[in-house]
Amino acid sequence: MTKKYAVNLQNFISALQKISVLDWSKKLQKKFSKAEVYLVGGAVRDAILGVKDNKDFDFVVRAVPMKKLEKFLSTLGWVEKLGRNFGVLKFKPRKFMLDKNFEPLDIALPRVDFSFNTGGYKDFKVKFNKDLKIEEDLLRRDFTINAIAIKLVAGVETRHRNLSSGQMRASLQNFIDPFNGLDDIKNKTIRAVGKPAERFREDYSRLLRAVRLSCQLNFEIEEKTFSALKKFVSKLNNKNKKGDWITPREILAKEILRAFYYDPVKAFKLCDETGIFKILMPEILKMKKCPQPKNFHSEGDVWEHTKFALSKINSSEFKRFERKMNKLLVISNKGQGKTSNAQNKIYFKKDFLELVWATIFHDLGKPYTIETPEKDKVERIRFNDHDNVGADLARKICERLNLSAPENYSLNIDNIEKLVRKHMMLIHGHPRNFRPTTIEKYFFSENFPGVNLIKLAYLDSLATIPKNGPLEFDLINALLKRIKAMSSLMKTKKIRAQLPAPLLNGDEIMKLLKISPGKKVGELKENLREVQLSGQIKNKAEAKTYLRKNHKMLK
Repeated sequence: MTKKYAVNLQNFISALQKISVLDWSKKLQKKFSKAEVYLVGGAVRDAILGVKDNKDFDFVVRAVPMKKLEKFLSTLGWVEKLGRNFGVLKFKPRKFMLDKNFEPLDIALPRVDFSFNTGGYKDFKVKFNKDLKIEEDLLRRDFTINAIAIKLVAGVETRHRNLSSGQMRASLQNFIDPFNGLDDIKNKTIRAVGKPAERFREDYSRLLRAVRLSCQLNFEIEEKTFSALKKFVSKLNNKNKKGDWITPREILAKEILRAFYYDPVKAFKLCDETGIFKILMPEILKMKKCPQPKNFHSEGDVWEHTKFALSKINSSEFKRFERKMNKLLVISNKGQGKTSNAQNKIYFKKDFLELVWATIFHDLGKPYTIETPEKDKVERIRFNDHDNVGADLARKICERLNLSAPENYSLNIDNIEKLVRKHMMLIHGHPRNFRPTTIEKYFFSENFPGVNLIKLAYLDSLATIPKNGPLEFDLINALLKRIKAMSSLMKTKKIRAQLPAPLLNGDEIMKLLKISPGKKVGELKENLREVQLSGQIKNKAEAKTYLRKNHKMLK
């Protein structure tokens, strides 16, 4: 273990000790002298890499019977039994019981999994054994970088960044790595434990986990593991005798969405190369070799255009545009009452994923609507109604894969559909001609993802390379000019720009003009809103004067 890794690991353990996350471990080892406590898996991997925001901790406890372990932990906090044979406990120390952001700890006895080889996420016979060696427990895990553990020794704390040679040796002695996971961490490699085919045959969701980890950690999938992944990827659509998915759609969705959250471009590439798109979203592949008018799209076909647009999400020019947009419509995280930082992170995580998938899907309808001069006698390649066709296809894919299900990473399918359906809005009509209520409906309302619509339009423009001349942003700039003018009417600034409420409601209009309910009331209300948003009237008195004077002329 390098000194850097040892320092990272010791600092991580010290940080957990400092906030009392490991107090239960010390007390357990004091109570049961033979007890051994290990932190295992991804938490150890992330600690070695210096990741600081990991909140998902898995522990293995040896040499303590489950009943005694459960009874003892129940004196220290909240405990719940999980899993078949009740070999796993969820535990929240008393100090953190009221902390909604503290994830319960997973604490288990060592175990061996006997797979039924159906590929099912939970199709295992599990045998727990308090005396099983930790190395045998690690053998059942998926990838070498997860098949590692650190033994927690009671009474030993290291709070120094500069480790002595003795402390280094202690770190090595307490680190368990039977499959050379540390080398794979160092070499940035995703490698299956043992034979890749056996690991994937045990649980098909590991196919997607390999892709997600590659995107999350920026690691490459080892050759034999990658080859087996491609071989087994078709199994993701297998069902059991009852007709249920072998790989639950919510598990599948979570891994896919996390991969695209961490690295959209790499996730797109891997889903293509491994066959995941072919098996799960074949509609996307139709964008390949779908031609576009070269005078507008010198970047290539619809597939290349989509990849190019996706690659711009983390570009410097897009980041500058995002900051501009945030100043205009997304004000800040403040003013949200009791909304926590964790909730805000989830909000922006979902917002980002929404934009990623809207970008992937925005031209999905083009291959289904293409008309060419050769076949259809049109003057140039056209994709009439591709926005609506693409929106329908996007909804179909999202619902089929249950992409709205994963907690913290879910997609709002309605928003995805709206973004794809309206992504041509600026082409269908110039922003200078938009009515104020149209601007309000799409860019100042919580009922429409207007901020992401503008961002999508910008990404689309960045990836549309004319054969001659510079990139075109005139329509976007014209829209922002209209939005900026209306933003001056805002009275409050929260997480989304809020326009002032309508000056008069329907009842007030009927009472003022002495008219009955009907279509006319709605028309008057809309017209009044138009002039209010245009800045022509600013208060109730002016609104009443306007209606008295103009209501007979208004349609």
